[in-house]
Amino acid sequence: MQWAMSMVARLALRQPALPSLSRPLGCTQDVPRRTPLYDFHLAHGGKMVAFAGWSLPVQYRDRHVESHLHTRQHCSLFDVSHMLQTKIFGRDRVKLMESLVVGDIAELRPNQGALSLFTNEAGGILDDLIVTNTSEGHLYVVSNAGCRDKDLALMQDKIQELQNMGCDVGLEVVDNALLALQGPTAAQVLQAGVAGDLRKLPFMASAVMEVFGVSGCRVTRCGYTGEDGVEISVPAAEAVSLATALLENPEVKLAGLAARDSLRLEAGLCLYGSDIGEHTTPVEGSLSWTLGKRRRAAMDFPGAAVIVPQLKGMVPRRRVGLVCEGAPVRAHSPILSVEGAVIGAVTSGCPSPCLKKNVAMGYVPREYSQPGTPLLVEVRRKQQIAVVSKMPFVPTNYYTLKGGHLG
Repeated sequence: MQWAMSMVARLALRQPALPSLSRPLGCTQDVPRRTPLYDFHLAHGGKMVAFAGWSLPVQYRDRHVESHLHTRQHCSLFDVSHMLQTKIFGRDRVKLMESLVVGDIAELRPNQGALSLFTNEAGGILDDLIVTNTSEGHLYVVSNAGCRDKDLALMQDKIQELQNMGCDVGLEVVDNALLALQGPTAAQVLQAGVAGDLRKLPFMASAVMEVFGVSGCRVTRCGYTGEDGVEISVPAAEAVSLATALLENPEVKLAGLAARDSLRLEAGLCLYGSDIGEHTTPVEGSLSWTLGKRRRAAMDFPGAAVIVPQLKGMVPRRRVGLVCEGAPVRAHSPILSVEGAVIGAVTSGCPSPCLKKNVAMGYVPREYSQPGTPLLVEVRRKQQIAVVSKMPFVPTNYYTLKGGHLG
């Protein structure tokens, strides 16, 4: 999400600043692209803004806070069709992906997915992405719209290199729409439109199924809100039909970019281009858990020589959560020690609709990163109290086979 997003939202809605939506644009076209649901959004009162080269709804007729709370209490439907969807196929598809990301892709079971990171040789994060090992014999990859051109070039260049070495690997861009149904009642709503038992589909699992009469949908139990839910890759021509069917259930309301951003911040989830980027390593970004154990030992991913030593504590700074008093804290606000010295900066911040407190993320030196550490943040040249907090700020609700919903 692009850095200018909060200002765009303020101008579009004539209201106090919405949460900062800060993925980089990564797109040079003058006219934003439209998802298959563009007219659908307008018909339902969507307030459209330019976002990562696309025209997407920032909110609908409901206020941002109402959409946010509805997602936490019921479920909401988000259009995330701007995300880049690709298929990696061929005998050497895992070799390709593991030459670019930090995760252990080879260990993924059929129809299991994982969050991973593209990294560079300096250890910086080029993008975050979800990789699923499908039972159909390909890898299904979803990455950020703002990094579309960069990600495609990265994968295509490596494919060409491997093909020149005689490897069997290729890439196909998936033109499907992508719908995210998120919230504690999402599975209940979706179950009415599918034949299989969704209780057997845990967090980060994926399956192809018919959904409310639309065949060929890939349903993945994941999302960007901290709640239970799914992302549905649906043929573009059927996207409106599926969205309409889902909205027939009174549990479901439409939600836009503003709610998506505040929900992910409450859940402690990173925003590429804001909380993580090419000058942030996975360890600095508190994403060490994405590094596969085998990959750490082999040190065979880009930037391993920089990243692996940081796992032993040799890291200068860390991403932390902050609970702040006073006015809402926004990206780029300075973080100070209690003595008043600037030690870091906020990367994302907003008032938490659930906690009724101001929450934020930012980077501080390692010695200031322990939960409970008192700090200060500067907002409009005034210093306010902040305390380093564990994340997520609001407990997550992911669904697992062993324990049901994982809080």
